[in-house]
Amino acid sequence: MSSRYWIFQRKGVFYYEDTVSRKQFSLRTRDHREAETLLAAKQESARQPQLNLQMARVYLSASDPVASTRTWRDVMEAIIDMKHGETYRRWCVAAKDKALVELEKLKLIDTRAEHFLRVLKRGTVSTNVYLRRIHNFALDMSWVPVPVIPRRQWPKVLHGEKRAITWDEHLRIVDREPNAERRAFYELAWHLGASQGDLAHLHAEDIDWSTKTICFERMKLRGRGLKPPLIAFGPSAEIVLSKLPRTGPLFPYLIGLRPADRATEFKQRCNRLNIKGVTLHSYRYSWAERAKQCAFPERYAQTALGHNSKAVHRAYARRAEVTVPALENFEREMRNRIVAFKPQNEAQASPHAVIVPMQAAMG
Repeated sequence: MSSRYWIFQRKGVFYYEDTVSRKQFSLRTRDHREAETLLAAKQESARQPQLNLQMARVYLSASDPVASTRTWRDVMEAIIDMKHGETYRRWCVAAKDKALVELEKLKLIDTRAEHFLRVLKRGTVSTNVYLRRIHNFALDMSWVPVPVIPRRQWPKVLHGEKRAITWDEHLRIVDREPNAERRAFYELAWHLGASQGDLAHLHAEDIDWSTKTICFERMKLRGRGLKPPLIAFGPSAEIVLSKLPRTGPLFPYLIGLRPADRATEFKQRCNRLNIKGVTLHSYRYSWAERAKQCAFPERYAQTALGHNSKAVHRAYARRAEVTVPALENFEREMRNRIVAFKPQNEAQASPHAVIVPMQAAMG
């Protein structure tokens, strides 16, 4: 094992240089024997961790032959090989992140926390998100014995501010859109609150005109065995749907575009109208806020948006402005409802009728 430090003298004072960091430090002595003793102590303190690391490599190689040579690039390739469809494309793009280039040839066993912290400081929010996933995958596969960065010490993911698109902004975009297919796409996004991918892949066969419902499975939830919801559409959405093809894809052009291309087209239209801070995903935020403002049942809103988590739905609708009604008006309305449903006499009462007490009704 080569020595990490070497000694030299400058103007009578002894110094040593770290061959790893290439930094030089003073030993603060002019005595050669004292300098040799101090340097030997430093060599020993550096030798023990290196010896421990080499011993760890030997033990790891016994159970995993490639443990000593596996790099973070190998981890990323293993993740990408397990992905399909749009998720596969996203991981391929994420793997090209310039901030992650530093880690590609770095061996897992040689990785220290400062390596990750340097990458996170140089990268973006996406770097933080995907590096966490790469790190957790390596942990789950037992390719790293302990976390490189403890879970609580990871820098917090700070996403950019997101907001809903307003009715006025939506109208301006639709009024200025010359292409009928794109105009219908934006109008349905307003009425259904579907993601741009789900909306672009809608087919005429997904519509049941007899019940005025539309049924589609969220692309991100396909293969999980979940039953797609039936979503009723109102008169305004019906007018839009009636102008679209009766067979095959509802949006023949948009279905063939990449999500990034659909997003870019929408951004171009917003820029022309000087509308800032919105994307196609803003239609989902708008739908959630409108649902909250009109007291739409939360379980229905979750189903329509395709979220099983109440927390996710509430995050979408967190900016909704809701006016809390006066308690006395609400009490009066509940009394009127009870009186309206109360039978005139016991003979008219159904054996299965239940009159909900005021306290229970308001609870």
